[in-house]
Amino acid sequence: MRLKNKTALITGGSRGIGRDIAIKFAEEGADIIFLYKSDEKSAQELTSTIESLGRSVLSFKVDVSNYEEVLKIRNVVEPTFSKIDILINNAGILRDSLFMKMDDSDWHSVIDVNLTGVFNCTKVFLDLLYKDNQGVIVNIASIAGVYGNVGQTNYSASKAGIIGFTKSLAKEVARYKVRVNCIAPGFIETGIWDQLPPKVYEAALKKTALRKMGLPEHVSKTVVFLASEESSYMTGQVIEVDGGIGLSVI
Repeated sequence: MRLKNKTALITGGSRGIGRDIAIKFAEEGADIIFLYKSDEKSAQELTSTIESLGRSVLSFKVDVSNYEEVLKIRNVVEPTFSKIDILINNAGILRDSLFMKMDDSDWHSVIDVNLTGVFNCTKVFLDLLYKDNQGVIVNIASIAGVYGNVGQTNYSASKAGIIGFTKSLAKEVARYKVRVNCIAPGFIETGIWDQLPPKVYEAALKKTALRKMGLPEHVSKTVVFLASEESSYMTGQVIEVDGGIGLSVI
């Protein structure tokens, strides 16, 4: 129960990595607030799962790229939870295309959700993290933001922006005892891989030293560590959970 009596807000919480983070946090004793964009069925299922673990849960359908929508959520959250101990900026989208073929809308939609969404949620909820002088923010970036990736100039730029945001904000809020760290996942087994050709999957494995895909729990367990007292002397860090993509593989 490393997060007992904590309240965590998770964006992009209804599916994939966000869902796994929410469940792991609840198992560790945290009450959960999660935001989701559209999948109401998955949101209802997650709510039931968290309640079955004996934790309080609130869910909100919201577009994190819209500042006013996020602000409205705060007005509901604050009377219920006077403070937030942990903020997980996880919401993100893909609109992959080679740069020469990339539409203007594909660029802006990815930047708006992936990067501006992090700004919006952090801006709206940051002062609630100050209240006990022990707040934690964990931003979910991507290995694409570290090394880049063909067909993902928009996505890579958004995730690289999150890394810079993390390091800068960590310096600003350290005086309030708020820690800000970042995780850069590699190839993680989510539904997206079901839609890709086998050769793409095999190429991804060849880039990974451990020669296997990661699971959402590999990321969520790292998030639990960064949110807990076990990492109390860590801030401004980028943790690569990628199976060794950055290593030279023979």
